[in-house]
Amino acid sequence: MPILTVSRLYGSGGSEVAAIAAKALGWSLLDNAVVDAVAARMGLSVAEVQAREERVPSLVERLTSAMAMGSQEWMSPIADAKRPTDEQLIEVTRHIIEEAILRGPLVVVGRGTWEMLAEREDTLHVFCYAPRKALIARTMRPRGSSTTPTNSAINGCDYTGSATVGRSRTTICP
Repeated sequence: MPILTVSRLYGSGGSEVAAIAAKALGWSLLDNAVVDAVAARMGLSVAEVQAREERVPSLVERLTSAMAMGSQEWMSPIADAKRPTDEQLIEVTRHIIEEAILRGPLVVVGRGTWEMLAEREDTLHVFCYAPRKALIARTMRPRGSSTTPTNSAINGCDYTGSATVGRSRTTICP
């Protein structure tokens, strides 16, 4: 099945580019519906899935996760919390994307798909970029906000994206 992945900088218009491409090609589009599907399958709220996808785990979370692999005894109260791991979220996301691919030609936005589908020969990977000034202007429009919060949002998403993709995490930036 042919696939087009669209990765983007926050505010670069990647979702819009993907929608235009999907419509022009007559292909299915998979964008933010992934979050809804992951939430439904895991019994989580959409807000919780979004929050987990948008951030880098803290040092404490990374240490706790690493220590849990070595000794389960001291971790049992944390393990009992039944909070899904990042790996579980990634795996469910992967299944949702693979199911969508089986249904036919697909344009998919973000979520580490360029890495997830890197070995496929039937996939074209596109990255949407915009100069910082344009990113700020685009993100200010819907929010009606000042440049300070917008700068923070752009910096946060860019940092999160670059920090998480290498570890097969996914990132959502509106």
